[in-house]
Amino acid sequence: MPTAIAVTSADLVLPAPDRHTPPAAVLHPPDRQDLERALTDTAALLDRHGHLLVLLPDWLPAPAARRLHTVRAILESDRIALLPVDLPPLGTALLARQLSQLTVCDFSPGVIASAARLLSHYIYAGAVLGTVSRLDRVPVDLKAHARSWSPSAQFTVLANPRPHLARLGPGAELPPGPGFATHLAFARGKLTGDWPAAELGPAWQVQGVMEHPLPADSPAWWGTPKLIEFAAAIPDIGVLYQLVASVRREECRWCGLELIGDRCGFCATPIPSAAASAASAEAAPSTARP
Repeated sequence: MPTAIAVTSADLVLPAPDRHTPPAAVLHPPDRQDLERALTDTAALLDRHGHLLVLLPDWLPAPAARRLHTVRAILESDRIALLPVDLPPLGTALLARQLSQLTVCDFSPGVIASAARLLSHYIYAGAVLGTVSRLDRVPVDLKAHARSWSPSAQFTVLANPRPHLARLGPGAELPPGPGFATHLAFARGKLTGDWPAAELGPAWQVQGVMEHPLPADSPAWWGTPKLIEFAAAIPDIGVLYQLVASVRREECRWCGLELIGDRCGFCATPIPSAAASAASAEAAPSTARP
């Protein structure tokens, strides 16, 4: 069976893009599952799949993060990778789906684990916000804070791969988009409008648009429930494969697993700097727009 990908809530599991991509597993927080059941479920995943890659968002509550570390420690398993992720919730869901797509390819668990950092750079994640007064994930200047007091104000914010913030309106500057083919996902909070699908999608020349339910953690991440979250990512398994395969592979000097980039996804051991320089050479996806 393919390597298992796991997320920390069910609303981070997006529909599979094809019949070959397995869904991500869900590891529940302590308030929804006791430790004994968590150990049983995680051990079953390892027995079935051999290796388990868990996305560990930086917005995850501390008790839930501690539970994941506790489960790995009690099982004494070096086949569980806890992968730090600093994407917004919808972007995290897209990353989980991309990693699930890669599990059906001929990549080793170590390569898939370290591919999470690589693929994160190619996810364009942002939101339309009704206020930025409580936004602390992107730099907000005093003028934007002042404009947030206007009841009609709306802002476009890009959190990844580079921060961008602008007031939404006629002639407003659009967030810089990807230079490669993507699909756009969006999810509505307590904000009306079709701006991501009607304006941003055509401007970014996306190849498809899909609406999803808003992840429960999105309002806290963006500092307001008045939002429409969006994220654009590479949907094509062939392009994802090419992107990951084009990066030089190394062997982790500690656990012996294959990796790409500068750090092992399982034991977090960095590779020597000379090898890191070669391995981190940027791989541009060849998905030129028609």
